[in-house]
Amino acid sequence: MAEKRMQKKFQARQKILLAAARQFEVHGFANTSIAGIMQAAELGVGTFYNYFNSKEEVLLTLAKNLREDIEKNILAASEVNPSSAELLELCCLCTAKLIDENRFILPLFISASEHSDKPEQISQSLSPGFRELFEEIILRGQKLGEFRSDVPANIISEMIHSIYQTTAFSKLEISFQENIRLKIKILLDGIRDKVSGIRGVGF
Repeated sequence: MAEKRMQKKFQARQKILLAAARQFEVHGFANTSIAGIMQAAELGVGTFYNYFNSKEEVLLTLAKNLREDIEKNILAASEVNPSSAELLELCCLCTAKLIDENRFILPLFISASEHSDKPEQISQSLSPGFRELFEEIILRGQKLGEFRSDVPANIISEMIHSIYQTTAFSKLEISFQENIRLKIKILLDGIRDKVSGIRGVGF
């Protein structure tokens, strides 16, 4: 009985997340209401608060789920022992693809930057964690001597994070993913440790 109840709870939560993703995609985050989400999920509005405190929390949950998908790709790629540049490129391009296909998470990228000067516990609670993922790979590259270490990893990860924000408002006649790919290419060329003679990833 308890297992069946837990399964029903899981299914209801998933219905809310799926409905929210559709509503955010169609109407935009600002124009989506909790009532609209629950109507699309075919559940009562009161049920929403059994699982989430706000639509912002739903958006953050969706973004963190997407981050987990990227982490799985990174983990799979790590098994073949790629360079840190290859891992960072993969991470950036996977992120670009997921953002392109789920544009509703862009507000989180913007808000994460706006709140970066807040206390750590606040800024982290408002972030889907993509910047932290970039930073982990950059730190790996610096420790291995693949990336230059005269610039802190958090500065580089912040630069990468900002690329997605500026690209979202780009007026250039190229796709979002191609725009990101070209900008990441320039950034990777700039952070490689030239002294170590590490060869770059082919583009």
